[in-house]
Amino acid sequence: MSKIYVIHENDEWTQHLVRRLEELELPYEVWHLDQGIVDLSTAPPEGIYYSRMSASSHTRNHRYAPELTSAVLAWLEAHGRKVFNGSRALQLEVSKVQQYLELNRFGIKTPKTVAAVGKAQIREAAAKFAGTPFITKHNRAGKGLGVQLFYSLEALNEYLDGPTFEEPVDGITLVQEYIQAPEPYITRCEFVGGKFVYAVQVDTSEGFELCPADACQIGDLFCPVGEEAPTTKPKFQIVENFADPLLEQYEQVLAANGIQIAGIEFICNQDGEIFTYDINTNTNYNSDAEEAAQKFGMLKVAKFLGSELEKLAGVGV
Repeated sequence: MSKIYVIHENDEWTQHLVRRLEELELPYEVWHLDQGIVDLSTAPPEGIYYSRMSASSHTRNHRYAPELTSAVLAWLEAHGRKVFNGSRALQLEVSKVQQYLELNRFGIKTPKTVAAVGKAQIREAAAKFAGTPFITKHNRAGKGLGVQLFYSLEALNEYLDGPTFEEPVDGITLVQEYIQAPEPYITRCEFVGGKFVYAVQVDTSEGFELCPADACQIGDLFCPVGEEAPTTKPKFQIVENFADPLLEQYEQVLAANGIQIAGIEFICNQDGEIFTYDINTNTNYNSDAEEAAQKFGMLKVAKFLGSELEKLAGVGV
């Protein structure tokens, strides 16, 4: 019998989808690709495949999970298997450079960004932003990993020469203009089946390293999701009736790159200009925000996968 195969490297982020698949009584199998083998002389099992591989896998000691997943996805695609968030999605997941170039190709504004390898080159890149605040971030990251804000080149030099400098796993540091928002929040748009589902507003007042998952550990910093006091504004809030012409452009980007499930993040500056800065093809959802709005991303994903499995069965597989 054909199944839904879920490719991933983080049980905590996948258990929510598994619960929904079980709730809908859909046949599934989970492939944890921290380690494994790919026998190229064999054919993969029949079914549909959904990749949830994350750019931040190395922070969970799964350094080569994306590389293994790339090999597995190539194997699946070579055999004509139906893959959601396949090879091209993974390429974008692990490279913000590729994300920005693809967004720009569709006329979507991104923050001015310079990619650099080497500390001297990071300093050279930062000089292009002299006199204005700028941030550094990792090209291959996730969860806001490695994001630092600087108001001067002197502060950057101190960071680069100090003990807290984080070397990106792929060696590429991005130096990027800092977008000052009139209010401390960003907006994340969720898509399933390549179509817009909902937008969630994320409070950034406590820092950059924010993740919508219910449990999100970055070093020894805990990502504060849920657990807010009743009088405190929730960190994640679904925006009712969100609409913007940008959504159509986002859907075009996803369609052009074979991405069916994703979260795309943007921020507005003081003049109301929108800057898009992240395509997350391993999207997570915040349960508190979803419960308040009665909209459930993983349920939507599970139903989408179920309908695709049914289509596959309908053609005699």
